[in-house]
Amino acid sequence: MRVLMQFGGCFLLGLVMAVLLLGGLMFAGAFGVIELWLFTGKPLASLALWALPGGFWQGLTGLVDAARNAALRSFLELCAALGQGALLLAAGFYRLWYRRAGGGQ
Repeated sequence: MRVLMQFGGCFLLGLVMAVLLLGGLMFAGAFGVIELWLFTGKPLASLALWALPGGFWQGLTGLVDAARNAALRSFLELCAALGQGALLLAAGFYRLWYRRAGGGQ
């Protein structure tokens, strides 16, 4: 349980850092980098829209054909890209703080 709490804290910090990084990239006008980052979320968003039933998406969003809605797809791509970035940062933070010093065992 302690390991899950530690990794959850690292993930939360990674998510905050990813959102701040996205804001910094937007402020700097680096939209090409943002497009590349969002491109990493496309496969996971497409998989979620394909694998989960249409009734789930309709109940969640209120859209009849949610899998074909461009706005929903774009939002899912953003969430997936932010989540992947946060997960990478969380893994680094966890390794830095808990695994290197042997504090996770």
